Amino acid sequence: MDWPLIRLAEVDSTQAFLRRNPHLGCCAVLADRQTEGRGRQGNRWESAAGAGLWMSAVLPAPSGVAPGLVLQRAMTAASRVLDPKGRTLGLKWPNDLVAWKDDRLVKLGGILGEQIGGRLILGLGVNLTSAPAIPGRAIPPACLLDLGLAAPATSTLAVRITKEWNNLALDLQPLFRWPEAGMPLRWEDGQGTCLGWEPDGRLKVATSEGVRRLSAGDVTGLG
Repeated sequence: MDWPLIRLAEVDSTQAFLRRNPHLGCCAVLADRQTEGRGRQGNRWESAAGAGLWMSAVLPAPSGVAPGLVLQRAMTAASRVLDPKGRTLGLKWPNDLVAWKDDRLVKLGGILGEQIGGRLILGLGVNLTSAPAIPGRAIPPACLLDLGLAAPATSTLAVRITKEWNNLALDLQPLFRWPEAGMPLRWEDGQGTCLGWEPDGRLKVATSEGVRRLSAGDVTGLG
Protein backbone atom coordinates (compact mmCIF):
# COMPACT_ATOMS: atom_id res chain seq x y z
CA MET A 1 0.00 0.00 0.00
CA ASP A 2 1.23 3.52 -0.82
CA TRP A 3 0.89 6.00 2.04
CA PRO A 4 0.54 9.77 1.40
CA LEU A 5 3.88 11.62 1.48
CA ILE A 6 4.11 15.06 3.13
CA ARG A 7 7.22 17.11 2.31
CA LEU A 8 8.41 19.90 4.59
CA ALA A 9 11.19 22.38 3.91
CA GLU A 10 12.11 22.52 7.61
CA VAL A 11 10.80 20.99 10.83
CA ASP A 12 12.10 20.36 14.33
CA SER A 13 11.93 16.62 13.63
CA THR A 14 9.72 14.49 11.44
CA GLN A 15 9.12 12.16 14.38
CA ALA A 16 7.88 15.00 16.59
CA PHE A 17 5.73 16.33 13.75
CA LEU A 18 3.85 13.05 13.48
CA ARG A 19 3.41 12.78 17.25
CA ARG A 20 1.81 16.24 17.23
CA ASN A 21 -0.53 15.40 14.35
CA PRO A 22 -2.20 12.04 15.00
CA HIS A 23 -5.14 13.09 12.84
CA LEU A 24 -2.97 12.57 9.73
CA GLY A 25 -3.32 8.82 10.06
CA CYS A 26 -0.97 6.51 8.15
CA CYS A 27 1.41 8.64 6.11
CA ALA A 28 5.08 9.49 5.60
CA VAL A 29 6.78 12.83 6.28
CA LEU A 30 9.98 13.92 4.56
CA ALA A 31 11.96 17.01 5.62
CA ASP A 32 14.64 18.84 3.67
CA ARG A 33 16.13 19.91 7.01
CA GLN A 34 15.56 19.12 10.69
CA THR A 35 16.51 21.60 13.39
CA GLU A 36 16.19 19.16 16.30
CA GLY A 37 16.82 15.75 14.81
CA ARG A 38 17.30 13.03 17.42
CA GLY A 39 19.12 9.73 17.46
CA ARG A 40 18.84 6.83 19.84
CA GLN A 41 18.74 7.63 23.59
CA GLY A 42 18.19 11.34 22.91
CA ASN A 43 21.45 11.95 21.06
CA ARG A 44 21.41 14.82 18.57
CA TRP A 45 21.29 13.76 14.92
CA GLU A 46 22.79 16.26 12.48
CA SER A 47 20.36 16.72 9.58
CA ALA A 48 21.42 19.59 7.36
CA ALA A 49 19.51 20.55 4.22
CA GLY A 50 20.49 18.48 1.19
CA ALA A 51 22.82 16.19 3.14
CA GLY A 52 20.60 13.21 3.75
CA LEU A 53 17.26 11.49 4.07
CA TRP A 54 15.24 12.66 7.06
CA MET A 55 11.85 10.95 7.26
CA SER A 56 9.26 9.35 9.51
CA ALA A 57 6.17 7.27 8.81
CA VAL A 58 3.07 6.17 10.69
CA LEU A 59 2.11 2.55 10.04
CA PRO A 60 -0.13 -0.06 11.63
CA ALA A 61 1.94 -1.76 14.32
CA PRO A 62 2.90 -5.31 13.26
CA SER A 63 1.49 -7.92 15.64
CA GLY A 64 3.58 -10.60 17.28
CA VAL A 65 6.97 -8.96 16.52
CA ALA A 66 9.30 -7.87 19.34
CA PRO A 67 9.93 -4.08 19.38
CA GLY A 68 13.69 -4.48 18.95
CA LEU A 69 13.20 -6.81 16.03
CA VAL A 70 10.79 -4.40 14.35
CA LEU A 71 13.49 -1.72 14.21
CA GLN A 72 16.09 -4.15 12.89
CA ARG A 73 13.75 -5.28 10.15
CA ALA A 74 12.82 -1.69 9.32
CA MET A 75 16.48 -0.72 8.94
CA THR A 76 17.18 -3.82 6.88
CA ALA A 77 14.25 -2.93 4.62
CA ALA A 78 15.65 0.59 4.20
CA SER A 79 19.08 -0.81 3.36
CA ARG A 80 17.56 -2.81 0.50
CA VAL A 81 16.22 0.39 -1.03
CA LEU A 82 19.47 2.33 -0.50
CA ASP A 83 21.70 -0.54 -1.67
CA PRO A 84 19.58 -2.44 -4.25
CA LYS A 85 22.38 -4.85 -5.22
CA GLY A 86 22.91 -5.79 -1.57
CA ARG A 87 26.70 -5.46 -1.66
CA THR A 88 27.50 -2.76 0.87
CA LEU A 89 25.14 -1.95 3.75
CA GLY A 90 24.71 -3.96 6.93
CA LEU A 91 23.30 -3.69 10.45
CA LYS A 92 25.11 -2.73 13.65
CA TRP A 93 23.34 -3.78 16.82
CA PRO A 94 20.82 -2.68 17.83
CA ASN A 95 19.61 -0.99 14.61
CA ASP A 96 22.22 1.27 12.97
CA LEU A 97 22.98 1.32 9.25
CA VAL A 98 26.68 0.62 8.70
CA ALA A 99 29.24 -0.37 6.06
CA TRP A 100 32.92 -1.21 5.76
CA LYS A 101 35.16 1.55 4.35
CA ASP A 102 38.94 1.14 4.18
CA ASP A 103 38.68 -1.85 6.55
CA ARG A 104 36.87 0.24 9.14
CA LEU A 105 33.23 0.14 10.18
CA VAL A 106 31.37 3.41 9.50
CA LYS A 107 27.84 4.52 10.37
CA LEU A 108 25.48 5.95 7.77
CA GLY A 109 22.13 6.04 9.51
CA GLY A 110 19.94 5.37 12.49
CA ILE A 111 16.30 4.60 13.18
CA LEU A 112 13.84 5.30 16.00
CA GLY A 113 10.49 3.73 16.71
CA GLU A 114 7.62 4.19 19.10
CA GLN A 115 4.26 2.50 19.32
CA ILE A 116 1.23 4.56 20.33
CA GLY A 117 -1.82 2.35 20.56
CA GLY A 118 -2.08 0.50 17.28
CA ARG A 119 0.19 2.98 15.47
CA LEU A 120 3.91 2.54 14.89
CA ILE A 121 5.94 5.69 14.20
CA LEU A 122 9.30 5.00 12.56
CA GLY A 123 11.90 7.73 12.12
CA LEU A 124 14.88 7.28 9.81
CA GLY A 125 17.98 9.41 9.22
CA VAL A 126 20.57 8.49 6.58
CA ASN A 127 23.60 10.49 5.44
CA LEU A 128 23.42 10.58 1.63
CA THR A 129 25.88 13.16 0.28
CA SER A 130 27.81 14.27 3.37
CA ALA A 131 28.32 13.27 6.98
CA PRO A 132 28.99 15.42 10.05
CA ALA A 133 32.46 15.43 11.59
CA ILE A 134 32.12 13.92 15.08
CA PRO A 135 35.56 13.41 16.67
CA GLY A 136 36.17 10.56 19.07
CA ARG A 137 33.57 8.16 17.70
CA ALA A 138 34.68 4.52 17.67
CA ILE A 139 32.48 4.08 14.60
CA PRO A 140 32.72 7.35 12.64
CA PRO A 141 29.95 8.81 10.45
CA ALA A 142 30.00 8.35 6.68
CA CYS A 143 27.61 8.87 3.77
CA LEU A 144 26.42 6.86 0.80
CA LEU A 145 28.49 9.00 -1.55
CA ASP A 146 31.66 8.00 0.35
CA LEU A 147 30.86 4.40 -0.58
CA GLY A 148 30.16 5.07 -4.24
CA LEU A 149 26.41 4.58 -3.83
CA ALA A 150 24.23 7.04 -5.73
CA ALA A 151 20.79 7.69 -4.26
CA PRO A 152 17.73 8.82 -6.22
CA ALA A 153 15.67 11.80 -5.09
CA THR A 154 14.77 11.74 -1.41
CA SER A 155 11.05 11.73 -2.24
CA THR A 156 11.57 8.56 -4.29
CA LEU A 157 13.50 6.95 -1.46
CA ALA A 158 10.84 7.88 1.10
CA VAL A 159 8.07 6.31 -0.99
CA ARG A 160 10.04 3.12 -1.61
CA ILE A 161 11.13 2.72 2.00
CA THR A 162 7.62 3.31 3.36
CA LYS A 163 6.32 0.65 0.99
CA GLU A 164 8.93 -1.81 2.29
CA TRP A 165 7.91 -0.99 5.87
CA ASN A 166 4.46 -2.40 5.16
CA ASN A 167 6.01 -5.89 5.35
CA LEU A 168 7.78 -5.87 8.72
CA ALA A 169 6.20 -9.20 9.64
CA LEU A 170 8.66 -10.74 7.15
CA ASP A 171 11.94 -12.08 8.56
CA LEU A 172 14.27 -9.69 6.72
CA GLN A 173 17.99 -10.47 6.94
CA PRO A 174 20.77 -7.87 6.50
CA LEU A 175 23.84 -8.38 4.34
CA PHE A 176 25.96 -8.60 7.49
CA ARG A 177 25.63 -8.06 11.23
CA TRP A 178 28.07 -6.36 13.57
CA PRO A 179 29.13 -7.60 16.05
CA GLU A 180 29.53 -11.23 15.12
CA ALA A 181 29.77 -14.07 17.61
CA GLY A 182 33.20 -14.22 19.23
CA MET A 183 33.97 -10.50 18.95
CA PRO A 184 35.17 -8.64 22.08
CA LEU A 185 32.93 -5.69 22.97
CA ARG A 186 33.04 -2.61 25.16
CA TRP A 187 30.27 -0.22 26.07
CA GLU A 188 29.85 2.68 28.45
CA ASP A 189 29.61 0.61 31.64
CA GLY A 190 30.72 -2.89 30.66
CA GLN A 191 32.56 -5.28 28.42
CA GLY A 192 32.24 -8.84 27.21
CA THR A 193 32.25 -11.16 24.23
CA CYS A 194 29.44 -11.35 21.70
CA LEU A 195 27.66 -14.70 21.66
CA GLY A 196 25.20 -13.78 18.90
CA TRP A 197 21.95 -11.98 18.14
CA GLU A 198 18.82 -13.34 19.80
CA PRO A 199 15.62 -14.01 17.78
CA ASP A 200 13.87 -11.15 19.61
CA GLY A 201 16.57 -8.62 18.64
CA ARG A 202 18.55 -8.66 21.88
CA LEU A 203 22.33 -9.17 21.93
CA LYS A 204 23.69 -12.16 23.84
CA VAL A 205 26.98 -11.32 25.57
CA ALA A 206 29.31 -13.24 27.89
CA THR A 207 30.61 -11.01 30.69
CA SER A 208 32.65 -11.64 33.84
CA GLU A 209 29.34 -11.75 35.75
CA GLY A 210 27.79 -14.29 33.39
CA VAL A 211 25.70 -14.26 30.23
CA ARG A 212 23.64 -11.11 29.60
CA ARG A 213 20.97 -10.43 27.00
CA LEU A 214 21.18 -6.76 26.17
CA SER A 215 18.27 -4.63 24.98
CA ALA A 216 18.73 -1.39 23.05
CA GLY A 217 18.17 0.75 26.15
CA ASP A 218 20.81 -1.10 28.16
CA VAL A 219 23.91 -0.01 26.24
CA THR A 220 25.52 3.20 24.98
CA GLY A 221 28.78 3.53 23.09
CA LEU A 222 29.00 -0.07 21.89
CA GLY A 223 32.27 -0.62 20.08
